[in-house]
Amino acid sequence: MYWAPCSWDLMQVLGGIVRIVVADDQEVVRKRVVATLMSRGDLQVCAEASNGQEAIEKAKELKPDLVILDITMPVLNGLDAARQIRTFAPDLPILILSVHKSRQVVEEAKKIGVRGYVTKGEAIQKLLLAVDTVLQNETFFPTDL
Repeated sequence: MYWAPCSWDLMQVLGGIVRIVVADDQEVVRKRVVATLMSRGDLQVCAEASNGQEAIEKAKELKPDLVILDITMPVLNGLDAARQIRTFAPDLPILILSVHKSRQVVEEAKKIGVRGYVTKGEAIQKLLLAVDTVLQNETFFPTDL
């Protein structure tokens, strides 16, 4: 059975650290995302992955509080990885970070149960807000599609 993550409010009260897996095949992008997340003391990147299969393995092994997935990755894309993560961790918040900004892709992510979607072009401005939002069991999707 999968360990369900605590609610964001409870983690703040208890002084907890939010553990995050970040998956992106572009190392430069992944490192920038990691640096942005680690700039906050309450966020910890517990693992990085360069493809969807690695992300699944890390999510199973480490039971993070949040998974951030790129869509276009080798071996297994981010949407397929999200589908597989849902099979063993149905309540785990998943946030997509991608260059794709189309209504069709966002709708597919919603159907899978992804809680948030940020384009890489907006990542610097919106990533931390998106993380906070999905950890509060709310959704974060582009409104301009």
